[in-house]
Amino acid sequence: MKFSKAKLVFVSILFSSLLVLALAACGSNSAGSSDSAAVNDADKTIKVGASPTPHAEILNAVKAELEKEGYTLDIVEFTDYIQPNVALSNKELDANYFQHKPYLDNYNAENKTDLEVVLPVHFETMAIYGGKSSDLGKIEEGATIVVPNDTTNEARALLLLQSENIIELKENVGLEATPNDIVNNPKNIKLLEVEAAAVPASLSSSDFAVINGNFALGAGLNPQEALANESVESLAGQTYANYLVARPDNKDSEKIQALVKALKSDAVVEFINSSYSGSVLPAA
Repeated sequence: MKFSKAKLVFVSILFSSLLVLALAACGSNSAGSSDSAAVNDADKTIKVGASPTPHAEILNAVKAELEKEGYTLDIVEFTDYIQPNVALSNKELDANYFQHKPYLDNYNAENKTDLEVVLPVHFETMAIYGGKSSDLGKIEEGATIVVPNDTTNEARALLLLQSENIIELKENVGLEATPNDIVNNPKNIKLLEVEAAAVPASLSSSDFAVINGNFALGAGLNPQEALANESVESLAGQTYANYLVARPDNKDSEKIQALVKALKSDAVVEFINSSYSGSVLPAA
């Protein structure tokens, strides 16, 4: 069969067009595969914002376990308490780990956000340390005890003193306790109120001091030498546990649940118990 020159030109153009379309389709599929692979890689990376100590240290302890499950844990350290929540809300992070629930509730209320607690991981204890005196069972009349002067930590300190039968507070005053709520002070102890960070420096000039765990460690105190500690079963322990936090849209995702599983492991409990001498405890 013979084709005219016009028909040959038409067939040639048609063939070329089909070839271009075919190549374009192949390129599209290739790009789609690449994009899909990138998404899958991102789904296997868990990006978590955390304070350096002890939060990032605890997260580092579960990296290897998550790798066995096919996940890469990317830990981003923050030294403030605002940006980790901002980054999580903006989806720059998958989760964060640095705060207790009262702080998060207040942050959500002030910023109209809806971040959610996922898992309590640890609790940073307060403890009573001896200064000029060393026996809580033999407190002298008019002894001086240093306590933090901020509302939350002072209430915790008063509750700890009450648990050791040093003072008695109004019934059910709880974590809103102040020195004005002391109803019984049999040894007439004197409370010296200073900033939480300055309490350790006042220890040598007082009989006792109630010190936050992080400040005790920073001052070189040995938590094992504390005379009394908050417990995870205490009101403070139940209220001020530090949580893994996520967004409503991802808190039930596979990778967040993989992180939850890792943080709930016996290995994490052992790491916390062996690393912080009682100043950090696994959450109940």
